[in-house]
Amino acid sequence: MPILLSCLLAFTLAGPPQAPVPTQPAASPTSLRLLKTLPVGGEGGWDYVAVDAETGRLFVPRSTRVLVLSLEGKLLGEIPNTPGVHGVALARDLDRGYTSNGRSNSMTVFKLSTLEVLREVKTTGENPDAILYDGATRQVFTFNGRGKNATVFDAITLAVKATLPMGGKPEFSACDGRGRVFVNVEDTAELLAIDAKALKVEARWSLKPLEDPTGLAMDAAGQRLFAVGRNKLMAVVDARTGKLLAQVPIGAGCDGAAFDPGTGNAYASNGEGSLTVIHGDDQGRFPVTATVPTRKGAKTLVVNEKNHCVYLPTAEWGPAPEAKDGKPSRPPMLPGSFQILIVGPIQ
Repeated sequence: MPILLSCLLAFTLAGPPQAPVPTQPAASPTSLRLLKTLPVGGEGGWDYVAVDAETGRLFVPRSTRVLVLSLEGKLLGEIPNTPGVHGVALARDLDRGYTSNGRSNSMTVFKLSTLEVLREVKTTGENPDAILYDGATRQVFTFNGRGKNATVFDAITLAVKATLPMGGKPEFSACDGRGRVFVNVEDTAELLAIDAKALKVEARWSLKPLEDPTGLAMDAAGQRLFAVGRNKLMAVVDARTGKLLAQVPIGAGCDGAAFDPGTGNAYASNGEGSLTVIHGDDQGRFPVTATVPTRKGAKTLVVNEKNHCVYLPTAEWGPAPEAKDGKPSRPPMLPGSFQILIVGPIQ
């Protein structure tokens, strides 16, 4: 797996550590809906979409390249030669972007303003999946699935600063903008807290009863993490102590989580064809405030903090082949049907 954007903005806005702030007013169940479908087309799979809210661009990994689209779906450019690309991290303060290339065990670095490819560097573990830029330390983390480790790069020189063992298969990650990075470990059902300045894992927290945790999002101001699992649960975790604050029911096939600090909403994108909306209240509860119909396969997402819209990649699907060895087969994607759904507030 991922989308991981820079934590620089969170660092700028959050300032020094503080107590959780009151939540924003919750969106009513009827205030969010599927607004639009962007017909993108083209061949190849996908994973996590990233958004540059300031310039209004979407970065869409497509197997061997990254498409750069306007928020209306117009093709603006492309980052080529990214075999098995999973995610994109954006560093606006450095005018750079970074991609995790799972098949070539590498990271591609490009100029954010012009999309010019600057360099490709090797990771220290196989199958880099999630990727994250931490603005507080100006470091890039690739979380290497088969390598079961993380490579830490200097974001400017691209020198490898450390290789951190994860103790399992790392999935999605998040950071607080103050020098702490968090990552889900799928096969151990754990959440790891990393000291990005000391370059060490400082805590390992169980996420059970969550199973196979995938997506992860963070409320940096409130110091809360939102981890989603494949057993239709979201875990809300205190980022300072690892305490499980709540278990929230979500839909099936979830692979992504997101948090919008402007609305206080957390989101879970469910491959079954729904988007779960969660909003914490001042009593420490995290009720589901809406379940928005999307489309089958829309299991990853990114939220645009500027317009408060959620972007979910998916496609149209043919009938699934006959199951083999008792295991269900995946339905094929119909050629040219790749699309991005936009869920947002009703104007």
